[in-house]
Amino acid sequence: MSLAKRVGFVRFNAMDSSLPPPYDRPPPVMSQASPVRARRGGWGWIITTLILVAVVVFLLFGRITDSLLGLGGGGWESDGDLEEVVVEQHRSPNKIAVIEVSGIISSQAWDGSGRNMVRLIRDQLKMAQEDPDVRAVVLKVDSPGGEVMASDDIARSVRDFQGDGSDGDEGKPVVAVMGGVAASGGYYISAPARWIVANEMTITGSIGVIMHSFNYRGLLDKVGLYPQVFKSGRLKDMLSGSKKMEDVDPEEKQIIQDMVNATYERFKSVVLDGRAKAWKDNSGDGRELVSDWVRYADGRVITGAQAYEFGFVDELGTSETAVDRAMELAGISEANLIEYREPVRLFSFLNLLGESRARGVKLDLGLDFPRLETGRLYFISSTVLF
Repeated sequence: MSLAKRVGFVRFNAMDSSLPPPYDRPPPVMSQASPVRARRGGWGWIITTLILVAVVVFLLFGRITDSLLGLGGGGWESDGDLEEVVVEQHRSPNKIAVIEVSGIISSQAWDGSGRNMVRLIRDQLKMAQEDPDVRAVVLKVDSPGGEVMASDDIARSVRDFQGDGSDGDEGKPVVAVMGGVAASGGYYISAPARWIVANEMTITGSIGVIMHSFNYRGLLDKVGLYPQVFKSGRLKDMLSGSKKMEDVDPEEKQIIQDMVNATYERFKSVVLDGRAKAWKDNSGDGRELVSDWVRYADGRVITGAQAYEFGFVDELGTSETAVDRAMELAGISEANLIEYREPVRLFSFLNLLGESRARGVKLDLGLDFPRLETGRLYFISSTVLF
């Protein structure tokens, strides 16, 4: 047997006529390979990664970028933890610093840096004081008030910034301009200003003090909870919400009321001293408090038009009116408007993202409801809405 037959091969004679011709054979079936699908979203991941890298680089080297912009006339300058930015350029060597006080006045820190509203405003005033090109400050107030101590600290900073006029202590003028609401503590911090501007429909006034506490003893009795209190003194549990109303010591009520009254007297003295000094420094220009102004300092809210009538503000107008008045008091005809802002930092940005994840979804109804703490005095007013 030949080798070809042993291995199973069959040899065909090309000249054998019994075999069908090659062209009669069916063509071989060619299987078509399925196309390879491209991965979806590949470019999306690349673009997302590039954007994140760009954000990180921007935050890390933001100060370098700001410096370059400053050299190029972008208007940025840095001093300590705050940066100066020109918000309105008039090609003038003079500056007017615009400082905003918005929301609830509080001494609570905003983030891990320890900075709060009181410190921020104090630092901004310090930068304006140390810059010889800053000729005046416009204090934009849009606040229903807040903590007594925080409001007093800000008012003192405004008063010290302007100087008391003794022994050549002439500071720079502050013009307060009121937004939608500048009531209670919002008016408290405006009172020491050299000039006060309000819109006709500004809600202001609300000169008064409040301290509140909740008594939940009735609820505890309903669910069968009875508190046990051990105290070192008779009045150590003042303002405790677990006491029965009939167990509240009359002396306790009088002590709390005396504290509120003393703080209220302080409020009135700030208003009287601030408006009297402004009337004197402005040489009789502006508005003087009416003789019975205390009648309207009973906690009521008033409009800007009424505040002008009673002498609580000097002029009715807008922010532009306040800027014009600030230039007039500073004796200049033109000035650039500047603000002091906190720089964007990488860690602050990451903390903000972390807080957003932790806090979840927040429903913004357009209302700012303050959280009053038990035992703390407040200059605060309700916001009028329509």
